[in-house]
Amino acid sequence: MRRPVFSRVRSVLVAAVLVGGSVLAAPGAAVSRAAADPAGEYPDLAPVPPMGWNDWSYYTCGVTEQDVLANAAALVRTGLAAKGYRTVTTDDCWMAPERDAHGDLTADPAKFPHGMAWLGRQLHGMGLRFGIYEDAGTKTCEGFPGSMDHYAQDAALFARWGVDYVKLDGCNVPTAAGQTKEQTYRSVYQRMSDALMATGRPMVFSVSAPAYFQYDGDAVWHQVIGWSGQVGNLWREGRDIALGSFPADKKWASITYNYAYNAALAGLQRPGRWNDPDFLLAGDSGLTTDEMNSQMCLWAVMAAPLISSTDLTALSPAALGVLGNRAVIAVDQDPLGVQGRVVDQGQDYAVLVKPLVHGARAVALFNPGSTPREITTTVAKAGLPAGSYEVRDLLTGHRSRTSGVISATVAPHATALLRVGG
Repeated sequence: MRRPVFSRVRSVLVAAVLVGGSVLAAPGAAVSRAAADPAGEYPDLAPVPPMGWNDWSYYTCGVTEQDVLANAAALVRTGLAAKGYRTVTTDDCWMAPERDAHGDLTADPAKFPHGMAWLGRQLHGMGLRFGIYEDAGTKTCEGFPGSMDHYAQDAALFARWGVDYVKLDGCNVPTAAGQTKEQTYRSVYQRMSDALMATGRPMVFSVSAPAYFQYDGDAVWHQVIGWSGQVGNLWREGRDIALGSFPADKKWASITYNYAYNAALAGLQRPGRWNDPDFLLAGDSGLTTDEMNSQMCLWAVMAAPLISSTDLTALSPAALGVLGNRAVIAVDQDPLGVQGRVVDQGQDYAVLVKPLVHGARAVALFNPGSTPREITTTVAKAGLPAGSYEVRDLLTGHRSRTSGVISATVAPHATALLRVGG
């Protein structure tokens, strides 16, 4: 989905929250419709939120084969792959402007001279997974050939190329005669879902349909999110995160805007089916360490996919520390698979709580404002029974105990992420 970043954040943030190592299937393991949910859903190929890297936010249409491989190598070299960032996805603009004589998609010969099957083999050789982008419509968002009328053909091609993860955008989907927009989107995404299943290759399916209904009213938006969890494993539900070329204030506004709409959708997520508020920007120039940590902590407590989209070959030590924080990653990847909910909020603060296995809680104290503030909640609001609990700050490592108040002084644009109990 390609739309400009929304910059008027604070009122949206407050209003929105008032509403209401990554495990994937092993590449090459065959799946069938029988392996899906008993209700006929897409198989559960992402039992915890996917993690990895995508080129779009930083490289957009300038991406090349060399860029993808350099960032893949950086995942391995920095240790991020070992911490779960293992799916490398090539986004829009990888393909030639036209299909070949057989109707197949082909790689842009200048940007990807060795082709996509070769690229997938290189990624697999690094111990990584291969992700690819397409669009459900007649053309991709940037005008390249879409999958409409080619769903089975493209799914089979991706399987032959060794693809492990498919991101299907929703630009240029014409409403079919006699159908509503929502019915058309459901039909085309179901067709690609069925086509991916028919290949027998497990490919995690990222659905972008809800992003095209964010402004059509909550009822239809939530309805689209509902069936997205039947046809795929995760879904982009709203506006794109800022591009790497944007100024720092736009990036921060984008992070807080995407946080706000995603936080309001906790009731629509379920274990193994993930709300996706888009990419992590840690490493982009202009963001402070507090801002990078805020996005990482908020995404983790919301059980969001952790998909970096920056130049990993030039990460600062601070950005690498943010992306590689094992304790924060563990909150995101917690096998209970529950999205944290807002339990308290005000004009310049929010408190989110995520249940973890073994009865612990992750508590995020978020300060989107421009001055430091003390943010306080309680053991009871965190959903814990009366008792004494260890509190561990997952950014500083500091430990304390409490039987009542949970509190921290939080810097502007910062988030304290605490593990309480467990």
